[in-house]
Amino acid sequence: MHVRLWAWALFGVLVLSALAFDLGLLTRSGRQQHELSLRAATARSVGWALLSLLFGVGVLVMFGKPAALTFVTAYLLEQSLSIDNIFVFVLIFSELKIPPALQRSVLLWGVLGALVMRGLLIAAGLFLLNEFHWVVYPFAALIIFAAVRLLWGKKKEQDLVVAACSVCNSWVARFIPITPQYHGGRFVVRQAERGKRLVATPLLVALIIVETTDIVFALDSVPAVLAVTQEPFLVYTSNVFAMLGLRSLYFVLAGVVERFRFLRVGLASILIFFGARLLFGDVVEVPTAVSLGVIAAALTLSIAVSIKWPGARTSPA
Repeated sequence: MHVRLWAWALFGVLVLSALAFDLGLLTRSGRQQHELSLRAATARSVGWALLSLLFGVGVLVMFGKPAALTFVTAYLLEQSLSIDNIFVFVLIFSELKIPPALQRSVLLWGVLGALVMRGLLIAAGLFLLNEFHWVVYPFAALIIFAAVRLLWGKKKEQDLVVAACSVCNSWVARFIPITPQYHGGRFVVRQAERGKRLVATPLLVALIIVETTDIVFALDSVPAVLAVTQEPFLVYTSNVFAMLGLRSLYFVLAGVVERFRFLRVGLASILIFFGARLLFGDVVEVPTAVSLGVIAAALTLSIAVSIKWPGARTSPA
């Protein structure tokens, strides 16, 4: 698959235009801090999903059916795994008591920072796989470990976030003082009572935790998507569309995600499948359509079982 420079440029223009509209730079309503309603969040989530599928159609036209099917599979894989981010985002905002109206700016900068980090990790992963074939074994181990963490690491994950919140209040303060007060959507402010020194608001603390936890998630999802394809264009574009849709998806699922108590089991089974696919890729060739079916079946079954036997509801911040 030979990707010309104009394809990357077209992708960049499409994403930047859609992102500008989503952020409200093209609408007057986006200039004000307000809580995103469930209806608006759902509409934006659907919009990002449709845009992703439209891009998949573009891949179909430019590179053919196998490339388009691979893109859709990689996108759905990344979108599915990003749901695990939402579990942690709910916990972070709850611990730091971030109002819903201010969570948007944290997620915005968190997602933009994640896109840069994902790009670097994808480039590093592709380089290692191309230069050292044996890297597939530790990559497969990372994916399997991620599945184990999903199944049995929930309490440990909660303890880690709570500890991170208290740690941030100490080590971040070594570089910049922290105020418990909010100042709109600002991450840092100057306080007259401190000699007009810069001080960090709780939003900066939340952003630091979001960014650091995303590095952990990226170590899970990047090897997983590399098990689907090692074509840089398909790997990165699928990651970008999944991450950009995550911000709106959070506001759709934040209040109900904990009720889908078997969803983590479905996500873990997906990770185990792709870990095995990467591990035994030289022995057994798994068609992309089969991988797509595994993702769809695991998500559908885990959601259906969760609806049938729902867990206790956890209120977000």
